[in-house]
Amino acid sequence: MILTQAQLKEYQEKGFILLPDYFSALEVERMKTEQAHLLAGNADYTVLENDKTTIRSIHGSHTNSHVFQNLSQISRLVEPAMQILNSQVYVYQFKINIKAAFSGDVWQWHQDYIFWRKEDGMPTNRVTNVVIFLDDMNEFNGPLFFIPGSHQEGMIDVVSQNTTDTKEQNKTQWSANFSNNLTYSLNCHTVANLVNKYGILAIKALAGSALFFDSNIVHASPSNISPFSRSVVIITYNSVDNIPVSIPNQRPEFIVSRDYQSITPVSDSVLITK
Repeated sequence: MILTQAQLKEYQEKGFILLPDYFSALEVERMKTEQAHLLAGNADYTVLENDKTTIRSIHGSHTNSHVFQNLSQISRLVEPAMQILNSQVYVYQFKINIKAAFSGDVWQWHQDYIFWRKEDGMPTNRVTNVVIFLDDMNEFNGPLFFIPGSHQEGMIDVVSQNTTDTKEQNKTQWSANFSNNLTYSLNCHTVANLVNKYGILAIKALAGSALFFDSNIVHASPSNISPFSRSVVIITYNSVDNIPVSIPNQRPEFIVSRDYQSITPVSDSVLITK
């Protein structure tokens, strides 16, 4: 799929664009079945909630799942990413975020790019995210909160909240960046000022929708105290002209891909034919 000029303009002005009915019910079911297999598998790639039982996220699934590898390469996702970035792209990050019923915890207010800049050496924010909704997201089950237009502020620099010692940090840093105590979260004063300037909205979408969003848009999500679980796949596409510089203590490759080969888009039908 190719985005229209109106859609590209909306993305540039608001920092995101929501595309309903982007995946069929059959495709969603295929992805949910695959997610269930992965959640029962390698715990090394997962992050747990504070209760040490509930799975919060699972990472790098495009490297150990044919279904999610195919998803990351389909033209329906890759071509819009190439349009947005005006470049060939590769998969920089792949994760499945889960808000379990009654126990899915908060994601604090943050921007994504600051993590990639400071933790991975990414030179610029020439990168885009796409969210694929595997369940309905509504006002009850911890929806995404966006401050539309906040990406226009650029990267808002904040001091790291990670206070663990160096030895421990080297072992746990990657998972700390996905916990409910984010390393580079924004303070209440900054968020209040941004909401006063740009407004705030909750993303509500049906399963099968897709959401492209800018890496500098300020976003968060509240805890899920409803009986409705929800999961999303988030694929981050980076420009091949925006390769991170080499830094010490690099995060694991299942968090930050170092396969910089540009993607050749494949047929959308690959999701249900392979």
